[in-house]
Amino acid sequence: MQRSSRDAATVPGLLADWLAGLLPSGAEPEVVLHSGIDTNGMSSETLILDATWTEGGSRDTHEYVARVAPAAQDFPVFEAYALEDQYEAMRLVGSLTDVPVPPVSFMEPTGSVLGTPFFLMDRVAGLIPQDVLPYNFGDNWLHDASAADQRRLQDNTVATIAALHAIPDAATTFAFLDPDRPGATPLARNLARTRAWYDYAVADIGRSPTAERGLAWLEEHLVEAEAQTNGETVLCWGDSRIGNTIYEDFTPVAVLDWEMAAIGPRELDLSWLVFAHRVFESITGMMQMPGMPHFLREEDVLATYEEVTGVALGDLTWFHVYNAVQWCIVFMRTGARQIHFGEIERPDDLESLMHHKGLMESILERAGA
Repeated sequence: MQRSSRDAATVPGLLADWLAGLLPSGAEPEVVLHSGIDTNGMSSETLILDATWTEGGSRDTHEYVARVAPAAQDFPVFEAYALEDQYEAMRLVGSLTDVPVPPVSFMEPTGSVLGTPFFLMDRVAGLIPQDVLPYNFGDNWLHDASAADQRRLQDNTVATIAALHAIPDAATTFAFLDPDRPGATPLARNLARTRAWYDYAVADIGRSPTAERGLAWLEEHLVEAEAQTNGETVLCWGDSRIGNTIYEDFTPVAVLDWEMAAIGPRELDLSWLVFAHRVFESITGMMQMPGMPHFLREEDVLATYEEVTGVALGDLTWFHVYNAVQWCIVFMRTGARQIHFGEIERPDDLESLMHHKGLMESILERAGA
Protein backbone atom coordinates (compact mmCIF):
# COMPACT_ATOMS: atom_id res chain seq x y z
CA MET A 1 0.00 0.00 0.00
CA GLN A 2 1.49 3.33 -1.07
CA ARG A 3 1.78 5.85 1.75
CA SER A 4 3.59 8.79 0.19
CA SER A 5 4.31 10.59 -3.07
CA ARG A 6 7.70 11.67 -1.71
CA ASP A 7 10.72 11.29 -4.03
CA ALA A 8 12.94 9.04 -1.91
CA ALA A 9 16.01 9.93 -3.98
CA THR A 10 16.04 13.43 -2.50
CA VAL A 11 15.80 12.35 1.13
CA PRO A 12 19.46 11.48 1.92
CA GLY A 13 20.78 14.85 0.75
CA LEU A 14 18.05 16.78 2.56
CA LEU A 15 18.69 14.92 5.80
CA ALA A 16 22.47 15.33 5.52
CA ASP A 17 22.12 19.09 5.04
CA TRP A 18 19.75 19.28 8.01
CA LEU A 19 22.08 17.31 10.26
CA ALA A 20 25.01 19.50 9.24
CA GLY A 21 23.19 22.44 10.78
CA LEU A 22 22.69 20.58 14.07
CA LEU A 23 26.05 18.87 14.53
CA PRO A 24 29.39 20.44 15.44
CA SER A 25 31.42 22.10 12.69
CA GLY A 26 33.32 19.61 10.54
CA ALA A 27 30.91 16.73 11.17
CA GLU A 28 30.29 16.33 7.42
CA PRO A 29 27.26 14.06 7.79
CA GLU A 30 26.32 11.52 5.14
CA VAL A 31 22.99 9.71 5.00
CA VAL A 32 22.16 6.39 3.36
CA LEU A 33 18.47 5.57 3.01
CA HIS A 34 17.76 1.85 3.07
CA SER A 35 14.00 1.57 2.65
CA GLY A 36 10.63 2.20 4.14
CA ILE A 37 8.61 -0.33 6.10
CA ASP A 38 6.03 -2.00 3.88
CA THR A 39 4.77 -4.98 5.89
CA ASN A 40 3.38 -3.06 8.87
CA GLY A 41 1.40 0.06 9.57
CA MET A 42 -0.94 2.06 7.36
CA SER A 43 -0.39 5.57 8.61
CA SER A 44 2.87 7.44 9.01
CA GLU A 45 5.79 7.08 6.66
CA THR A 46 8.68 5.19 8.23
CA LEU A 47 12.19 5.43 6.76
CA ILE A 48 15.21 3.31 7.67
CA LEU A 49 18.53 5.12 7.36
CA ASP A 50 22.16 5.29 8.44
CA ALA A 51 23.74 8.63 9.30
CA THR A 52 27.52 8.90 9.46
CA TRP A 53 29.41 11.89 10.80
CA THR A 54 32.66 12.91 12.45
CA GLU A 55 32.62 13.97 16.07
CA GLY A 56 35.45 14.03 18.63
CA GLY A 57 37.94 12.81 16.05
CA SER A 58 35.92 9.68 15.26
CA ARG A 59 33.68 8.99 12.28
CA ASP A 60 30.80 6.80 13.34
CA THR A 61 27.61 5.47 11.79
CA HIS A 62 24.31 5.83 13.64
CA GLU A 63 21.37 3.58 12.77
CA TYR A 64 18.05 5.42 12.77
CA VAL A 65 14.41 5.12 11.88
CA ALA A 66 12.69 8.33 10.77
CA ARG A 67 9.03 8.75 11.65
CA VAL A 68 7.60 11.16 9.09
CA ALA A 69 4.17 12.77 9.17
CA PRO A 70 2.25 12.28 5.90
CA ALA A 71 1.56 15.17 3.57
CA ALA A 72 -2.02 16.44 3.30
CA GLN A 73 -2.14 15.61 -0.41
CA ASP A 74 -1.31 11.96 0.31
CA PHE A 75 -4.63 11.29 2.07
CA PRO A 76 -3.33 10.77 5.62
CA VAL A 77 -5.19 8.41 7.92
CA PHE A 78 -5.54 11.05 10.64
CA GLU A 79 -6.70 14.62 10.28
CA ALA A 80 -3.74 15.89 12.30
CA TYR A 81 -0.39 14.34 13.26
CA ALA A 82 0.88 15.66 16.57
CA LEU A 83 4.36 14.33 15.95
CA GLU A 84 5.84 16.33 18.82
CA ASP A 85 3.35 14.67 21.17
CA GLN A 86 4.46 11.24 19.95
CA TYR A 87 8.09 12.23 20.47
CA GLU A 88 7.40 13.51 23.98
CA ALA A 89 5.34 10.44 24.94
CA MET A 90 8.18 8.14 23.89
CA ARG A 91 10.75 10.29 25.69
CA LEU A 92 8.76 10.28 28.92
CA VAL A 93 8.05 6.54 28.82
CA GLY A 94 11.74 5.92 28.25
CA SER A 95 12.72 8.07 31.22
CA LEU A 96 9.99 6.96 33.65
CA THR A 97 9.78 3.21 33.04
CA ASP A 98 11.62 0.11 31.93
CA VAL A 99 9.21 -0.28 29.01
CA PRO A 100 11.42 -0.66 25.92
CA VAL A 101 10.84 2.34 23.68
CA PRO A 102 13.42 3.30 21.06
CA PRO A 103 15.47 6.29 22.26
CA VAL A 104 14.38 9.40 20.37
CA SER A 105 16.98 11.89 19.23
CA PHE A 106 16.57 14.62 16.62
CA MET A 107 13.20 16.28 16.06
CA GLU A 108 12.28 18.46 13.05
CA PRO A 109 8.87 20.00 13.84
CA THR A 110 8.49 22.58 11.06
CA GLY A 111 8.26 20.49 7.89
CA SER A 112 10.86 22.71 6.23
CA VAL A 113 13.26 19.81 5.51
CA LEU A 114 11.12 16.98 4.11
CA GLY A 115 7.87 18.90 3.65
CA THR A 116 6.33 17.49 6.84
CA PRO A 117 7.65 17.14 10.41
CA PHE A 118 9.67 14.09 11.43
CA PHE A 119 11.87 12.76 14.18
CA LEU A 120 14.66 10.22 14.39
CA MET A 121 14.75 7.32 16.81
CA ASP A 122 17.36 4.64 17.30
CA ARG A 123 16.90 1.52 15.20
CA VAL A 124 16.23 -1.59 17.27
CA ALA A 125 17.00 -5.07 15.96
CA GLY A 126 14.44 -7.82 16.26
CA LEU A 127 11.34 -9.35 14.72
CA ILE A 128 7.89 -7.81 14.18
CA PRO A 129 4.72 -9.84 13.57
CA GLN A 130 3.74 -8.81 10.08
CA ASP A 131 0.51 -7.15 8.97
CA VAL A 132 0.90 -7.80 5.24
CA LEU A 133 0.16 -10.62 4.90
CA PRO A 134 -1.13 -10.95 8.48
CA TYR A 135 0.99 -13.15 10.74
CA ASN A 136 -1.89 -15.59 11.32
CA PHE A 137 -1.93 -16.47 7.60
CA GLY A 138 1.07 -18.75 8.21
CA ASP A 139 4.61 -19.18 6.91
CA ASN A 140 6.25 -16.70 9.30
CA TRP A 141 8.23 -16.81 12.52
CA LEU A 142 5.31 -16.19 14.90
CA HIS A 143 2.80 -18.51 13.27
CA ASP A 144 5.39 -21.28 13.05
CA ALA A 145 6.56 -20.91 16.67
CA SER A 146 5.52 -23.39 19.34
CA ALA A 147 2.32 -22.77 21.26
CA ALA A 148 4.43 -22.18 24.37
CA ASP A 149 6.49 -19.46 22.66
CA GLN A 150 3.36 -17.85 21.21
CA ARG A 151 1.88 -17.73 24.71
CA ARG A 152 5.14 -16.32 26.07
CA LEU A 153 4.99 -13.49 23.52
CA GLN A 154 1.35 -12.86 24.42
CA ASP A 155 2.00 -12.73 28.16
CA ASN A 156 5.11 -10.58 27.79
CA THR A 157 3.15 -8.12 25.65
CA VAL A 158 0.37 -7.87 28.22
CA ALA A 159 2.97 -7.28 30.94
CA THR A 160 4.46 -4.47 28.87
CA ILE A 161 1.06 -2.79 28.53
CA ALA A 162 0.55 -3.22 32.27
CA ALA A 163 3.85 -1.44 32.92
CA LEU A 164 2.66 1.52 30.84
CA HIS A 165 -0.56 1.63 32.82
CA ALA A 166 1.42 1.64 36.09
CA ILE A 167 2.97 5.07 35.45
CA PRO A 168 1.67 7.21 38.33
CA ASP A 169 -0.43 10.33 37.82
CA ALA A 170 -0.70 9.77 34.08
CA ALA A 171 -3.47 12.36 33.76
CA THR A 172 -1.00 15.06 34.76
CA THR A 173 2.24 13.71 33.29
CA PHE A 174 0.63 13.03 29.91
CA ALA A 175 -1.96 15.80 29.97
CA PHE A 176 -0.84 16.83 26.48
CA LEU A 177 -2.37 13.55 25.21
CA ASP A 178 -5.84 14.41 26.53
CA PRO A 179 -7.96 15.01 23.40
CA ASP A 180 -8.88 18.66 22.91
CA ARG A 181 -12.54 17.80 22.48
CA PRO A 182 -15.73 18.38 24.48
CA GLY A 183 -16.51 15.96 27.27
CA ALA A 184 -16.36 15.70 31.04
CA THR A 185 -13.91 12.76 31.14
CA PRO A 186 -10.96 11.49 29.08
CA LEU A 187 -13.11 8.66 27.72
CA ALA A 188 -15.82 11.09 26.63
CA ARG A 189 -13.20 13.26 24.94
CA ASN A 190 -11.67 10.25 23.20
CA LEU A 191 -15.10 9.33 21.87
CA ALA A 192 -15.68 12.91 20.70
CA ARG A 193 -12.34 12.81 18.90
CA THR A 194 -13.34 9.57 17.19
CA ARG A 195 -16.63 11.14 16.07
CA ALA A 196 -14.70 14.09 14.60
CA TRP A 197 -12.26 11.67 12.92
CA TYR A 198 -15.20 9.86 11.31
CA ASP A 199 -16.63 13.15 10.03
CA TYR A 200 -13.21 13.94 8.53
CA ALA A 201 -13.13 10.57 6.75
CA VAL A 202 -16.63 10.97 5.35
CA ALA A 203 -15.64 14.00 3.28
CA ASP A 204 -13.47 11.90 0.92
CA ILE A 205 -15.19 8.51 0.84
CA GLY A 206 -18.82 8.89 1.95
CA ARG A 207 -20.84 7.73 4.94
CA SER A 208 -20.69 4.33 6.60
CA PRO A 209 -24.00 3.10 8.12
CA THR A 210 -22.10 0.51 10.16
CA ALA A 211 -19.72 3.08 11.66
CA GLU A 212 -22.64 5.41 12.42
CA ARG A 213 -24.56 2.59 14.05
CA GLY A 214 -21.55 1.93 16.25
CA LEU A 215 -21.05 5.60 17.13
CA ALA A 216 -24.68 6.02 18.09
CA TRP A 217 -24.53 2.98 20.38
CA LEU A 218 -21.29 4.18 21.97
CA GLU A 219 -22.73 7.60 22.74
CA GLU A 220 -25.90 6.04 24.15
CA HIS A 221 -23.94 3.72 26.47
CA LEU A 222 -21.03 6.00 27.42
CA VAL A 223 -22.23 6.50 31.00
CA GLU A 224 -22.29 2.73 31.55
CA ALA A 225 -18.75 2.41 30.22
CA GLU A 226 -17.59 5.25 32.48
CA ALA A 227 -19.10 3.50 35.51
CA GLN A 228 -17.35 0.26 34.59
CA THR A 229 -13.91 1.91 34.58
CA ASN A 230 -14.42 3.69 37.91
CA GLY A 231 -13.03 6.85 36.35
CA GLU A 232 -9.47 5.52 36.40
CA THR A 233 -7.09 7.19 33.94
CA VAL A 234 -3.82 5.68 32.71
CA LEU A 235 -1.43 6.25 29.83
CA CYS A 236 -2.86 4.36 26.86
CA TRP A 237 -0.44 3.35 24.14
CA GLY A 238 -3.38 3.54 21.76
CA ASP A 239 -2.24 1.38 18.87
CA SER A 240 -1.42 -1.49 21.21
CA ARG A 241 -0.92 -4.25 18.64
CA ILE A 242 1.77 -6.89 18.48
CA GLY A 243 2.42 -5.58 14.96
CA ASN A 244 3.72 -2.40 16.59
CA THR A 245 6.21 -4.26 18.74
CA ILE A 246 9.72 -5.52 18.05
CA TYR A 247 10.50 -8.84 19.74
CA GLU A 248 13.61 -10.74 20.64
CA ASP A 249 13.14 -14.25 22.00
CA PHE A 250 9.38 -13.53 22.14
CA THR A 251 9.95 -10.61 24.49
CA PRO A 252 9.26 -6.95 23.56
CA VAL A 253 12.43 -4.97 22.93
CA ALA A 254 10.75 -1.92 21.36
CA VAL A 255 7.24 -0.50 21.60
CA LEU A 256 6.45 1.50 18.46
CA ASP A 257 3.79 3.73 16.89
CA TRP A 258 2.54 6.25 19.44
CA GLU A 259 0.32 8.32 17.14
CA MET A 260 -2.87 7.09 18.84
CA ALA A 261 -1.54 7.53 22.39
CA ALA A 262 -3.99 9.08 24.84
CA ILE A 263 -4.99 9.10 28.46
CA GLY A 264 -8.04 7.07 29.35
CA PRO A 265 -9.17 3.78 30.93
CA ARG A 266 -7.09 0.60 30.80
CA GLU A 267 -9.71 -1.16 28.70
CA LEU A 268 -8.82 0.90 25.62
CA ASP A 269 -5.45 -0.83 25.25
CA LEU A 270 -6.56 -4.33 26.23
CA SER A 271 -9.50 -4.23 23.83
CA TRP A 272 -7.33 -2.96 20.98
CA LEU A 273 -4.81 -5.76 21.54
CA VAL A 274 -7.52 -8.42 21.42
CA PHE A 275 -9.63 -6.82 18.71
CA ALA A 276 -6.74 -6.37 16.26
CA HIS A 277 -6.08 -10.11 16.36
CA ARG A 278 -9.77 -10.85 15.97
CA VAL A 279 -9.80 -8.73 12.79
CA PHE A 280 -7.05 -10.89 11.31
CA GLU A 281 -8.83 -14.03 12.51
CA SER A 282 -12.06 -12.93 10.83
CA ILE A 283 -10.15 -12.60 7.54
CA THR A 284 -8.64 -16.08 7.79
CA GLY A 285 -12.09 -17.41 8.66
CA MET A 286 -13.59 -15.93 5.51
CA MET A 287 -10.74 -17.48 3.52
CA GLN A 288 -11.24 -20.86 5.24
CA MET A 289 -7.72 -20.75 6.65
CA PRO A 290 -6.82 -22.19 10.09
CA GLY A 291 -5.62 -18.90 11.58
CA MET A 292 -4.53 -18.75 15.24
CA PRO A 293 -7.75 -19.05 17.29
CA HIS A 294 -5.82 -20.04 20.44
CA PHE A 295 -3.83 -16.79 20.43
CA LEU A 296 -4.70 -13.48 22.15
CA ARG A 297 -8.03 -14.77 23.43
CA GLU A 298 -9.80 -12.16 25.53
CA GLU A 299 -10.15 -14.35 28.60
CA ASP A 300 -6.44 -15.22 28.57
CA VAL A 301 -5.33 -11.62 28.06
CA LEU A 302 -7.52 -10.34 30.90
CA ALA A 303 -6.40 -13.13 33.23
CA THR A 304 -2.74 -12.32 32.61
CA TYR A 305 -3.39 -8.62 33.07
CA GLU A 306 -5.08 -9.27 36.41
CA GLU A 307 -2.23 -11.53 37.49
CA VAL A 308 0.33 -8.83 36.69
CA THR A 309 -1.57 -5.78 37.98
CA GLY A 310 -4.08 -7.09 40.49
CA VAL A 311 -6.76 -5.25 38.50
CA ALA A 312 -9.70 -7.28 37.22
CA LEU A 313 -11.30 -5.77 34.14
CA GLY A 314 -14.92 -6.44 33.28
CA ASP A 315 -16.80 -6.83 30.04
CA LEU A 316 -15.02 -5.21 27.09
CA THR A 317 -18.02 -4.94 24.76
CA TRP A 318 -18.21 -1.13 24.78
CA PHE A 319 -14.51 -0.90 24.04
CA HIS A 320 -14.67 -3.52 21.29
CA VAL A 321 -17.40 -1.47 19.59
CA TYR A 322 -15.29 1.66 20.05
CA ASN A 323 -12.25 0.04 18.50
CA ALA A 324 -14.33 -1.50 15.72
CA VAL A 325 -15.47 2.01 14.79
CA GLN A 326 -11.88 3.17 14.76
CA TRP A 327 -10.97 0.31 12.42
CA CYS A 328 -13.87 1.42 10.19
CA ILE A 329 -12.34 4.88 9.96
CA VAL A 330 -8.86 3.51 9.27
CA PHE A 331 -10.25 1.42 6.39
CA MET A 332 -12.17 4.46 5.09
CA ARG A 333 -9.00 6.56 5.04
CA THR A 334 -6.68 3.90 3.63
CA GLY A 335 -9.30 3.06 1.03
CA ALA A 336 -9.53 6.71 0.01
CA ARG A 337 -5.74 6.79 -0.26
CA GLN A 338 -5.66 3.66 -2.43
CA ILE A 339 -8.22 5.26 -4.73
CA HIS A 340 -6.13 8.45 -4.81
CA PHE A 341 -2.97 6.55 -5.80
CA GLY A 342 -4.83 4.47 -8.40
CA GLU A 343 -4.34 1.18 -6.56
CA ILE A 344 -8.08 0.37 -6.53
CA GLU A 345 -11.25 1.64 -8.15
CA ARG A 346 -13.77 3.51 -6.03
CA PRO A 347 -16.20 0.80 -4.85
CA ASP A 348 -19.97 1.16 -5.17
CA ASP A 349 -20.23 0.18 -1.50
CA LEU A 350 -17.51 1.81 0.61
CA GLU A 351 -18.11 -0.76 3.36
CA SER A 352 -16.58 -3.38 1.09
CA LEU A 353 -13.29 -1.78 2.14
CA MET A 354 -13.93 -2.75 5.77
CA HIS A 355 -12.37 -6.17 6.14
CA HIS A 356 -13.74 -6.48 9.68
CA LYS A 357 -17.35 -5.65 8.81
CA GLY A 358 -18.71 -9.12 9.63
CA LEU A 359 -16.87 -9.15 12.95
CA MET A 360 -18.16 -5.70 13.83
CA GLU A 361 -21.75 -6.59 12.94
CA SER A 362 -21.59 -9.65 15.19
CA ILE A 363 -20.30 -7.51 18.10
CA LEU A 364 -23.02 -4.92 17.52
CA GLU A 365 -25.68 -7.61 17.47
CA ARG A 366 -24.45 -9.08 20.75
CA ALA A 367 -24.43 -5.57 22.22
CA GLY A 368 -28.04 -5.07 21.14
CA ALA A 369 -27.16 -2.20 18.81
